[in-house]
Amino acid sequence: MVNSDTDELVTRAAEGDLPAMDRLMDRHRQRLRKMVAVRMDARLAARVDPSDVVQETLAEAARRLREYAKGRPLPFYPWLRQLAWNRLVDLHRRHVRAQRRSVTLEEAQRPPLDDRSALDLAERLLASDSGPMGRMLHSELRRRVREALDQLSDRDRELLVMRHLEQLSIREIAAVLAVREGAVKTRLVRALQRLRGLLGEFGEEEEG
Repeated sequence: MVNSDTDELVTRAAEGDLPAMDRLMDRHRQRLRKMVAVRMDARLAARVDPSDVVQETLAEAARRLREYAKGRPLPFYPWLRQLAWNRLVDLHRRHVRAQRRSVTLEEAQRPPLDDRSALDLAERLLASDSGPMGRMLHSELRRRVREALDQLSDRDRELLVMRHLEQLSIREIAAVLAVREGAVKTRLVRALQRLRGLLGEFGEEEEG
């Protein structure tokens, strides 16, 4: 129902219905704020107001909505999120990369997950875990999870961030990654398994 209602708002807004445009953007504003808060590097946040990123992204979406409505290559929110992502990458490149002589291509294309967001992800993963991870000392486990996240592949970490921090649905993640929903579910399970494996390795190292 929500998706079909959003699709209807997109159609009406693209035809020039201003109240529909306002409803469409307001409906997704909070999710976009969460995404920007999760993704914005602390070094960038010191120079750029996150609210400005959200507002500029919504303005760009409004300008491009008619073009989007013709083809709808993604569901509306994943498309909106991609606009915000591109803006963050560009801002990171201009404001953070400019301060450093040596920045990897990977970092230029994908702003790194800062400590605040990584710890938030650790908290969320711990809160949903009733196994050995959840029974370990909380502060120690937070440190271990943070270290383990750094050891994960970009793909695994991205999946966990999208699901547990941005709180994207399986369908939305599938749209962002251009894969089937079943593949997303499988990859999420494997990402958590790899994370638990890394935590087990940390424990074995300390015992040794």
